[in-house]
Amino acid sequence: MATVLDFEKPIIDIQNKIEELRQLSENSGLDLEDQIELFEKQAEDKKKELYSTLKPSQKLQIARHSERPKFLDYVNLMCEDFIELHGDREGMDDRAIIGGLAKLNGKPVMIIGIQKGKSTKENLEYNFGMPQPQGYRKALRLFKHANKFNLPIITLIDTPGAYPGIKAEETGQGAAIAMNLREMSKLSVPVISIITGEGCSGGALGLAVSNSVMMLEHAYYTVISPEGCASILWRDAAKFADAAEALKITSKDLLELGIIDEEIPEPIGGAHTDYNEMAISMKNTILRTLETLSKMSAEELRCQRYDKFRKMGKFLEN
Repeated sequence: MATVLDFEKPIIDIQNKIEELRQLSENSGLDLEDQIELFEKQAEDKKKELYSTLKPSQKLQIARHSERPKFLDYVNLMCEDFIELHGDREGMDDRAIIGGLAKLNGKPVMIIGIQKGKSTKENLEYNFGMPQPQGYRKALRLFKHANKFNLPIITLIDTPGAYPGIKAEETGQGAAIAMNLREMSKLSVPVISIITGEGCSGGALGLAVSNSVMMLEHAYYTVISPEGCASILWRDAAKFADAAEALKITSKDLLELGIIDEEIPEPIGGAHTDYNEMAISMKNTILRTLETLSKMSAEELRCQRYDKFRKMGKFLEN
């Protein structure tokens, strides 16, 4: 059974009414098609209204939806000839970050992403989408491989943050992320990053120092999770909705602030309602952006990337 979010219940109520009318029509032989069509239109109108006026806390629920497409779903739907490349060359292969060579409309690319699971077993394999230092080192190895062979880089990001465990700290979590930030800024090939679900803190930024940073319509991108922010500011994680509002985590807010470059629309109801439509939209956006970036020289790509991040933020003086 599909997961129903709390704010979707009015739509579900109408859909249940439609199903009741269909059953009644089938059992009694009555022609109730006009009433069914009326309720179907009401459901569609309600859905459009609801999803065009979502609060940040509601977008948060969609971004974390258990049925939302994961990295490998997008790879399988968008790419041809994907070949996964394993390991950080230091003895580890963090499954939270997956990457490899692929073709996008016949064009060779390096595609790297943070993978979550859809079941408890998968989430344990992928560590709930929380990379460890070995994952960032693997990503860095693939960045350098792509740079050497002049391959555009695409990163898809969906993480609640880098793994915060003691073992990760002991093996250099902060240093691994910092190294990625530095080395990504120096890449000579086009780099595109898309926040597909959750984009939290340095765990997301470690794959997102790019020429073009985009977000899906109902994804979020933030320096700290709303729950973490509420715990610090108000000593109460239950106030996450207030924190989500204040943090400006949505694609529209971040586009206005100049943090991201583009919002990619999702199917009505979220990306999980139509994997194919979402993948096609993402693929077309990536190809269009690559066409623009491919006209820039290596030096222009580096300068554009550097300038883009230097311009973020504002200082107010009284």
